[in-house]
Amino acid sequence: MHAFDVLGDPVRRRILELLTDGERSAGSITELIRSEFGISQPGVSQHLRVLRENGFTAVRAEGTRRLYSVEAEPLREVDRWLERFRGFWDQRLDALGTELARGRRRGTPTRKDPP
Repeated sequence: MHAFDVLGDPVRRRILELLTDGERSAGSITELIRSEFGISQPGVSQHLRVLRENGFTAVRAEGTRRLYSVEAEPLREVDRWLERFRGFWDQRLDALGTELARGRRRGTPTRKDPP
């Protein structure tokens, strides 16, 4: 499965977001995802399996619990692929910053400035 196929699903993206704060047990992930998305425990398990099998998460056993964490390498690969496109939004942001600066120099009020 391609990285964007894995990341294209909102449930899997949310699971990764939850893991940015550190390891979480499968049970706590399942509880949160079920409450937010209304899917079954087997459905959440399937998403966890897809993430694990595609290298986006690691799992380790601690007694009867399974603890999940983010694996960075697949995300680095996505970042490297996106690098070629950064110029498109960087140019637009640079142009916007220039326009905002010109407006301030001319005395044009901004949202923060009172009229």
